[in-house]
Amino acid sequence: MSTESGHVDRQGKKMGMWFFLFTEILFFGGMFLLYAVFRSQYARAFHDAARGEDLLLGTINTVILLTSSFTIALAVAAVKRGEQVLSSRLQLATILLGLAFLAVKVFEWKAKIVLGIYPDSPVLLSLGKGEILFFGLYYMMTGLHGLHVLIGCILIAFTFSFTRHETINRGDFARLENTGLYWHFVDIVWIYLYPLFYLVT
Repeated sequence: MSTESGHVDRQGKKMGMWFFLFTEILFFGGMFLLYAVFRSQYARAFHDAARGEDLLLGTINTVILLTSSFTIALAVAAVKRGEQVLSSRLQLATILLGLAFLAVKVFEWKAKIVLGIYPDSPVLLSLGKGEILFFGLYYMMTGLHGLHVLIGCILIAFTFSFTRHETINRGDFARLENTGLYWHFVDIVWIYLYPLFYLVT
């Protein structure tokens, strides 16, 4: 494949990824809009419910994902320089950070479930409508985000293998670059979720 045709191919794949991310933005955007509507109707209830959120764990997870965005960006830069081993290690670090994020989130969910706060639980249904909506949105939005993190970890596991076997290299890195774009998107979504559920005022 010539340099010119390779460039066109990478651009085409990148455009495809941007189109996919646009559909994801619309998907999450709809949920953010739904949150905004209910937040305006039940401002006090949302504030009271958010006081039960673990701000420390939310902050830790924010730091974890921001760090993971840095490592995947470095991984892409490394493979462009032909540094396969370094790129592989950085991709592995990104996977581990993603799994750490999920582990913290599972711990956080488990703590709520132990308290009886989960969808359709007697404890939750005994609360006001605003608090029920808050926790319903919390589980739905953080759950879907967590699923996207898991998918991202799986995708990076594939690019890790391809990089190790030099299928992804300095001349053909579109798959890693697109996976990095997806991972950055997942991180950005969390940056919006964090204040909505942990810093509600």
